[in-house]
Amino acid sequence: MKQIKKLLIIGFVWPEPNSSAAGGRMMQLISIFTANGFEITFASPALDSDFMVDLSEFGVEKKSIELNNSSFDDFIIELNPDVVLFDRFMIEEQFGWRVAEHCPKAIRLLDTEDLHCLRTARQKAFKENRMFKWNDLLSEEVAKREIASILRCDLSYIISEFEMKVLKDIFKIDPNLLQYLPFLVEEMSEEDLLKLPSFEDRQHFVFIGNFLHEPNWNTVQYLKESIWPLIKKQFPEAVLEVYGAYPSQKVLQLHQPKNGFFIMGRANDANEIVKKARVVLAPIRFGAGLKGKLLEAMQCGTPSVTSTIGSEAMHANLSWNGFIADDVDEFAKHAILLYQDKKLWGQSQKNGITIVNECYQKEKYSVELIAVVDSLLKDSESHRLQNFMGSLLQHHTLKSTKYMAKWIEAKNKN
Repeated sequence: MKQIKKLLIIGFVWPEPNSSAAGGRMMQLISIFTANGFEITFASPALDSDFMVDLSEFGVEKKSIELNNSSFDDFIIELNPDVVLFDRFMIEEQFGWRVAEHCPKAIRLLDTEDLHCLRTARQKAFKENRMFKWNDLLSEEVAKREIASILRCDLSYIISEFEMKVLKDIFKIDPNLLQYLPFLVEEMSEEDLLKLPSFEDRQHFVFIGNFLHEPNWNTVQYLKESIWPLIKKQFPEAVLEVYGAYPSQKVLQLHQPKNGFFIMGRANDANEIVKKARVVLAPIRFGAGLKGKLLEAMQCGTPSVTSTIGSEAMHANLSWNGFIADDVDEFAKHAILLYQDKKLWGQSQKNGITIVNECYQKEKYSVELIAVVDSLLKDSESHRLQNFMGSLLQHHTLKSTKYMAKWIEAKNKN
């Protein structure tokens, strides 16, 4: 009889696919492992939220765990998983040493979501009003932690080909420790395109993004202060609807209906909203990874105008589904042109479908993902022997993090 393989996912938060691209990606990973016969337990130290997905509907067992608490040791010894997937490097820092100590044979995977150190270094350079340089990355405190986490794991999932290059060229990470894994979606056909609302049936510009994510808040400020006045001046009837989970008071204060600038709050169904919009605007000025909002726009047949950072690593060498512009005047001009020119809009929509089908094929990447995991399960020992820096870091981290965690736990009991 075929043995069931156990996967433990340790989440930074409980998945909220309707709130963020990160939540959507986690559900994509869960669906791939479930389809390949893994029995999944999802554990997290996060509090429950009103918008978290019901994991039991996907055959996943939910388990709440605590930080700096040895109760996790008993839990993982009893579960005895074959594979452990850490959701972001901060979770690996907290629980990786416990997994290594109590389940040394378990394969340790890391889903980076995006390179936090790249996003942080770019954000700092932006706030200091200067160009980002590679030295910013090398001196970034987060980089030291994140790269150490990647080295300690058997394999890390990297969402962007640009980030794959950064890890190999700048940080000299062994390619055997990395697997390129973009967002994974179903292929789209001509029939799917025909089911989408037509050019005439759509209206308004739209932006959508979780406001807990700093690049999204910055983008909305940029739209309101610099880009929207230019669009409105040339196209007085224009309306922009801004949607996003967890809007703060600062965000809500930007609501200005008389100027066609609407803060709409959380989207109950982001997909439906984007399908009804004519153009997505996303002038993102810093960040990393792939932009789920822009892939979603393509799937909804909605052309977009974005920045170089927004489009980074998202479309290979294929034509964008709209325009890429970093200059405010160019951005505004292209946004209006795309909104008003039906032929250009239609061609941009088709470009988006081509990108979806050529860059994000779920079937192709799913097969590769499982093949690599199966290979690690068969022979993790030789894989780990090739990763001396990882074992060195694991050794020292085990000592330092272990005693820090035990000190915190003891302190919490007093």
